[in-house]
Amino acid sequence: MLFLKLPSGRKLSYVKPRIGENKFGGESVTYEGIGSTKKWERIESYGPKFVENIVQAISRDILMYAMQTLSRFFICGHIHDEVIIECSKSVSVTEICELMSRTPPWIDGLLLRADGYETEFYKKD
Repeated sequence: MLFLKLPSGRKLSYVKPRIGENKFGGESVTYEGIGSTKKWERIESYGPKFVENIVQAISRDILMYAMQTLSRFFICGHIHDEVIIECSKSVSVTEICELMSRTPPWIDGLLLRADGYETEFYKKD
C-alpha cells in the first residue's frame, strides 16, 4: 500500500503501487483500483493527479470540520463545498458563515471565508 498522510491525519491509500512505463515510454506510478470498466485494474497516475487527489481530500476534510462545528443545526445535505441547513428564521446567515469560516486546528494559518444565503427552497447560488 502507498499511503499519503493528509494534514488532518487521514490517509489516502493506493493499492499495490508500482513504478511502470507509461504510454509515452516514460516512468509513471501505477496502482490497482476500480477503472472505467467498473472492474479492478491497474491505473496509471502522475504527479498532478496525485496533487488533485490531495487537494480534493483536504477540501473534504475542511468541509467535514465545518459540518462538525455546525452540528447543533439540522444539516439536511451537502454538495461539494456547500452545506444545506434547515433552521428557524431566528438563526442568521452571518452566524452560520462565521462557524463555517473557522480554521481546523490541523491546518493552522489557513484563512477561510464562507458565503451564504437564505431561501425557502434549495437552489444553486
